[in-house]
Amino acid sequence: MSNTDRIIARAAREITPGSIVNLGIGLPAQVVNYLPDNLEVLIHAENGILGVGPQPAVDDIDPQMIDSAGNYVTTLAGGSHFDSAVSFAMIRRGKLDLTMIGAFEVDQHGNLANWKIPGKFSPGIGGAMELAQKTPRIVVLSTHCDKYGNSKILKECRLPLTAERCVSRIITDKAVMDVTPEGLLLVEKASDVTLDELIAMTEAPLILSEHIAEF
Repeated sequence: MSNTDRIIARAAREITPGSIVNLGIGLPAQVVNYLPDNLEVLIHAENGILGVGPQPAVDDIDPQMIDSAGNYVTTLAGGSHFDSAVSFAMIRRGKLDLTMIGAFEVDQHGNLANWKIPGKFSPGIGGAMELAQKTPRIVVLSTHCDKYGNSKILKECRLPLTAERCVSRIITDKAVMDVTPEGLLLVEKASDVTLDELIAMTEAPLILSEHIAEF
């Protein structure tokens, strides 16, 4: 299993029956393909879909059926389509239970930076700011380090923030960490990394839970 598959498969376990969930651009958008067929959940896309299903096979693509990232999607039985004004009204009223979102950086305080790297093109912040502010539970999906080996789990974010103190849980290819008032609580680690290696590759200090599970 690749590192990205490991993140996505672990993240799918966060989704509970009966919830309304937004899956952000990138890794989160793929979580829908890892959900059990019998799981009763409504996946929300902010461009105006409630009840997003798995991505279709090439021969089954409907060119008019896309999510907010431009991915071709399906709609489950009972799903609905509406305009973006209605979709964002749902977000702003706090009707979503969970948002899974990617990150360039996330820090020990739960601050999130995922929309802008100075000097590089960005299409804009999109719906990320409102999702991060208005969803009661935010789970970040990210590789633990960037392509240069630098930690993305920081003491303090350095990039422009999407929202402050919004993140509840961070899932990477190396660990699962909860944001607490005292800092980042390590609750799970990957089976192929030692505790010392994990601490060394994480800029933010980690609080060790009494029992650290493996995935």
